[in-house]
Amino acid sequence: MAEIKQKRKFGMIDNLAYAAGDLGCNMSFALKGTMALFWTQVMGLSAWYSLLIIILQVWDAINDPLIGSMIDADKRQYKRNKFLQYIWVGSIGLIVGGACCFLPFPNAPTWAKIIIFMAGYVVWDAFYTVANVPYGSLLSLISDKEADRASLSAWRSVGSMVGNMLPMVILPFLIYNEDKSLNGPMVFVTALIMGVLGFICFQFMIKKTEIRVDTQNATTGEAFEKFNVVKAMTNFLKNRPAVGATVAAMGMFIGMQAATTAVSVTFQIYFQNPQISGLVSLFSMIPIVVFTPLARKMVTKYGKKELSIVGSICYVLGGLVLFAAPLGLIPVSQGNTGLDLIVYIVAQLIMALGMGIYSTVSWAMMGDAIDYNEWKTGKREEGTVYSLHSFFRKLAQGVGPALALTIMQNMGYVNNANPDANGVFTSIDVNLLSWDFALELRTLIAILYMIAGVMMFVGLGLVYNLDKKTLATMNAELKARHEAKA
Repeated sequence: MAEIKQKRKFGMIDNLAYAAGDLGCNMSFALKGTMALFWTQVMGLSAWYSLLIIILQVWDAINDPLIGSMIDADKRQYKRNKFLQYIWVGSIGLIVGGACCFLPFPNAPTWAKIIIFMAGYVVWDAFYTVANVPYGSLLSLISDKEADRASLSAWRSVGSMVGNMLPMVILPFLIYNEDKSLNGPMVFVTALIMGVLGFICFQFMIKKTEIRVDTQNATTGEAFEKFNVVKAMTNFLKNRPAVGATVAAMGMFIGMQAATTAVSVTFQIYFQNPQISGLVSLFSMIPIVVFTPLARKMVTKYGKKELSIVGSICYVLGGLVLFAAPLGLIPVSQGNTGLDLIVYIVAQLIMALGMGIYSTVSWAMMGDAIDYNEWKTGKREEGTVYSLHSFFRKLAQGVGPALALTIMQNMGYVNNANPDANGVFTSIDVNLLSWDFALELRTLIAILYMIAGVMMFVGLGLVYNLDKKTLATMNAELKARHEAKA
């Protein structure tokens, strides 16, 4: 009882600390959207990239539940918390891990480039997983109150937003040359700096995080040596809230990650100004900033599931606006920075409103899914549930860019020369891509966004089953169980 009384009351410092964690993650993750451009336009791996990224994401996805089960099985006593200890280790590795993905050796033979790419990605991914999997699990341990979790989820979105916004706005001015081409060495230096910034954010989070939920009486997972992939997957698929939240997240990542690859090239050749891509994306953050302070009250009043469904509908509508824009808005000459850019921004604002609503509650919904697992099975399994959720997210993050790049290659986005006698491919010169390709790329972006919105609606509206009433019942029963064991 004395230990419980010493816990700091939940407040703004908890929100800021948790937000700093996602800020640290995104300092490393934000450059992933540049990876496809770097390895196709600078390193000349256009013919290999789609296959390699799928292979790496499969490993990435397998890696997550393995690390999650290891964390669940770790029974050692740490000074603060085992999750925080793993995050500390991961934050150190991310300093160099991100930079390893952007080692600039464009004149190396193709086989060497493939090794560099795969090895660098594996190093980065290993440390990112060690930091990110336990970070996601922390939400359910900081507080067991629905409003507190909604607040943490909302502030995690703030951390994610800032972590994406800063690189989004600043990077285009640093990594592009005057001829709109990508500057490979500068991307590498930037990745190294962002790793250091991420480390600082993680250290703040670790020092200021307060664990309030007693997990000593709950089964937190199976021993790693007994980890059964089939059994874990079967149990996960029985967790309907986790499946629904995962389908929504997969839709978001397949659409958004695919669109991100296409959007970067679109601003290079369609709008003819890659530097403004970050500023345009900054406008899309406005609805998220506006909605975040309202999230706690709106969740209490309407419920997470109910709000997230509205967000998915907004996302679909934004994609429709972008897709159905009158053809007269598209000029026949290159250098389109006029009315169609305004249409693009308006569509982004509508989709951002939906994303703002969804993102502020998405991580709280996964915290509830972990509670649902305990409610139905008696086991919390924070690391395993979250890591399997991350498993499918990672698959989607690989499928998205690979899908977009494959479609773009069929449309005309290919290397501008065959490999030489040493097997070296030349980099892609965006200035040689056709205007017809640019027009088709704009339509592709709209379709990808709509696919994301539809998948989000299916996962949140048709699969996820923890509405406001059911959630209240679950929380009351779990509270009674915990009090009985105390």
